Amino acid sequence: MSTIFLHNFATSPFGEKVRLILGLKSLQWKSVDAELDTAKTPVMQIGADIYCDSRLIADELEERCSHPTIYPGGNRGLCVALSEWSDRPLHISSSGLAIGVNKRDFPTNLMADRKKFFEGFMDIKKIEAEIPHLKSQLRAHAALIEEQLSDGRRFWLGEEPSLADFHAYVEIWTVRAFVPSVTEILRGFCKIEEWENRVKQIGHGEMSLATVEEAHEVAQVSTGLPGRGVEVDNLLGLSKDDLVTVIPDDYGKEPVVGRLVTLSLREVAVERDDALVGKVTVHFPRIGYRIIKA
Repeated sequence: MSTIFLHNFATSPFGEKVRLILGLKSLQWKSVDAELDTAKTPVMQIGADIYCDSRLIADELEERCSHPTIYPGGNRGLCVALSEWSDRPLHISSSGLAIGVNKRDFPTNLMADRKKFFEGFMDIKKIEAEIPHLKSQLRAHAALIEEQLSDGRRFWLGEEPSLADFHAYVEIWTVRAFVPSVTEILRGFCKIEEWENRVKQIGHGEMSLATVEEAHEVAQVSTGLPGRGVEVDNLLGLSKDDLVTVIPDDYGKEPVVGRLVTLSLREVAVERDDALVGKVTVHFPRIGYRIIKA
């Protein structure tokens, strides 16, 4: 496999999710520091192919390196569906708490970015008043994890770790790092702590550091993978080479414009000219993204 660059920052729960996937698969990869206030990190770069959103990154890594699988028992559908819980209500509870209890300590520019990022999902101006509600919500979410583990299983789906574990783990990992009252919130959930330790032991694979300039140089001399074509019955009336805008329909709504080269039930990919590195292919998951003809 060509060099994997992961543009990420250390405290990102979605970054941690990808790092755990890389660890489970014992892959070599290079970590590139992303700005703390960058929306929709992590981003995985392989050559001139740019993969956005941890859901698609997970699928791409599974396709390129299927063993050990992140979908044991053929449970990809379950794991993808579970992300609708972990990436929305659970994430809002955990990240909302992290922001709320640290609002006065976080940099002003970061708070402004989070306000924009969570627009429509969370009112950052009133977040401190929401802390009791967010605590109670997080405890209710944590109870689901505890219940899932209550029969003595080692991981969410049984004896093998899966993407389902990583979905849930990274949100608990976030509050462990940023919320001093986390012990109170998780009081009595003994299975969770044991499970956390098992997931943590998976590690992050073979990581080395790289500069953004190094990653850019690789993209400049690389060519993106050929497009996989556009499904005929895509229900959007789109065709290959159409100029489209791709935008997430949840939070962090940063539009990307490019020439449509792939549209399947799994992903959408556009080819575009980047001012820094030239021609790249940018990939997104199909679920959760709007594709609009420009």
